[in-house]
Amino acid sequence: MEKTVRSVKPLQTIRPTSGWAALNLREIWQFRDLLTTLASRDVKLRYRQTALGVVWVLLQPLLAAGIFSFVFGKVAGLKSPGMVPYFVFAYAGQLGWGAFSSTLSKTSSCLVGNAQLVSKVFFPRLVLPISTVFSTLIDFSVALGMMFILLLLFGIHPSFALITLPFWLLIILMFAMGIGLLASAMMVSYRDVQYVLPVLTNFLQYGSPVAYSVTMVMTRLPVQYHFYYMLNPLVSLLEGLRWCLLGNNAPSPEWGWVFYSVVVSAAVFVWGAFGFKKMERKFADVI
Repeated sequence: MEKTVRSVKPLQTIRPTSGWAALNLREIWQFRDLLTTLASRDVKLRYRQTALGVVWVLLQPLLAAGIFSFVFGKVAGLKSPGMVPYFVFAYAGQLGWGAFSSTLSKTSSCLVGNAQLVSKVFFPRLVLPISTVFSTLIDFSVALGMMFILLLLFGIHPSFALITLPFWLLIILMFAMGIGLLASAMMVSYRDVQYVLPVLTNFLQYGSPVAYSVTMVMTRLPVQYHFYYMLNPLVSLLEGLRWCLLGNNAPSPEWGWVFYSVVVSAAVFVWGAFGFKKMERKFADVI
């Protein structure tokens, strides 16, 4: 009696992706357990063997705001708009910049930092940069709590604009993720990126309204340079985040430039995601 041979369907079929299929969100959802595991690992590693633990999340923006308020507020003699103390004004800007720079730094180094995992195990590589966002959100939430304490201490009342906070945070993270995805993919082949990126990030910080207002720039910068300054998407995004936190005590952003920043951030994110997926095949061999 002949035995019937049945074909067994493989559990996982690995095929190269192309076109819009490169952004396979369903595949990422299938690996959600790995995503949560990597996210929790990043949070634990961040505070392991630290004497102050989560206090560092508060010290970093507080120290930065203190330095900015001294250098720009006292030495340079700049004034914050409205009746907001310069320290609170600078802290609000540092809150948005911290979310951007932290996401960019963690995303860009996630592949090189997990080289052994990338070279030996199959999983959607996009899981690694996405997992870094969770620790940024935790840090932002803790620092945001301090922001509300400062508002209470100085008697500043937020307005209805506070409900737009998720919007500003989402666009800032989207912009940072797009740049970080490209940087992480390039860093696999060109390790020089890990040295160049921090320098460019420092330049971008002082070219963005973190420690000063856009109003101050427009009054002191020649008119012919206003357009070029506003081409930086972070200008409108940080100003919008500060407006949503300080309410009527801070000027509202120019909504035309906000729309521009949203479009640019979305385009950079899509470009970064597709560039990441296009170079993904070489990660295991090169890293």
